[in-house]
Amino acid sequence: MSGTADVVVIGAGIVGAAAAHRLTTLGFDVVVLDSGEPNGQGSGASAANLHSQGIHTRRPGQAVPVDVQRLLPLQRAARERWTHLAAELDADIGFSPTGGFMVAETDEQVADLHRKHGWETDAGVVTEVLDGDTARRALPLLGPGVRAATWCAADGFADPALVTPAYLAAATRAGATVVPHHAVQGLTRDGETWTVHAGGSTWNAPRVLNAAGPWMGRVVELVGLALAMTPLAIQALRLGAGGARLPHLVQHVGEGFSVKQDRAGRTIVGGGWPALPWTLDDEPRTDPASVTGNLGQLARVLPGLVDRPVEHVWPGPLAATPDEMPVAGWVPGRDGLLAVGGTYSFTFAPLWADVVGALLSGHAPPVDLTGLDPGRLVRPAPDTETDPQEEPCG
Repeated sequence: MSGTADVVVIGAGIVGAAAAHRLTTLGFDVVVLDSGEPNGQGSGASAANLHSQGIHTRRPGQAVPVDVQRLLPLQRAARERWTHLAAELDADIGFSPTGGFMVAETDEQVADLHRKHGWETDAGVVTEVLDGDTARRALPLLGPGVRAATWCAADGFADPALVTPAYLAAATRAGATVVPHHAVQGLTRDGETWTVHAGGSTWNAPRVLNAAGPWMGRVVELVGLALAMTPLAIQALRLGAGGARLPHLVQHVGEGFSVKQDRAGRTIVGGGWPALPWTLDDEPRTDPASVTGNLGQLARVLPGLVDRPVEHVWPGPLAATPDEMPVAGWVPGRDGLLAVGGTYSFTFAPLWADVVGALLSGHAPPVDLTGLDPGRLVRPAPDTETDPQEEPCG
């Protein structure tokens, strides 16, 4: 399995897969490595919302709010790419541009909607603020406690079981090599060449993309640095099909809460409620208290949907940065090593693919990356004598 490539991509989740596809279309020879099955971790477990309007600032338990205003230009750029993605990949990705409501239940939250609407207008994201009665006329399922809502026709979602495989299939058709069950155990640089050790094989390449999601920090440890990213697991739940039909994505401006229905009419409830505490060496486990909390929100905001039984609850691993913002750019002091991922990677994946393609081609990125570079998170490693055989990642 050993060989050479122009770029080695570490991680076959949605960001790594999207980047591999973009790079192959640009003529790069690409190898994608994953420690398990592609799409087998956070990307496959994502609620798969496509956020166009401003998001809620905090998931439950989140200490630092998201900079909603900063993310909006990135969301707009990413959403434009999703429109044509199924045709580009020649595959069904479950793309559902349903439009979405962001609801508010208190005076403070209503004020947040109006403030957010101003930021959205400045960023070119089209939204409309509705009072509670107008919102209920548009979506009668909304509960009586909803005081106002922002409507955004560009909101939607995709199918997390379809998108990453479609990216990888298209990349493979264009010449990429995808190697599952090869955890990266060593990463060394000699001159202008990286040597990537994984699963008993080695690949040499001048460029490496760290798209390992929660394991991004472990990849950086292999090159003698530490990355201030914290692995955590959030969870979602699914209710059985039947009952009332929800035609749109519904979110909450002040709480972690998102609801939609899939093609089978099953209600998917998410919003970032935490799973049990998780480390990279364990399997994430769901937290019953978060299920109860999520269902309580559903009963308030969309009471007509609570009559269906819970048929599945699942955790999804991700990596959080101290500032709750994404990571995109070159790792300082390690020539040829890129790191991309973090917050809302599912929404941003097509955009990050274009960013990676531009950076590796020597061009300016298509969006402003100010404040998103890995350098803000990089620290000297406590022990740079890392044993590459002890810390598999990717």
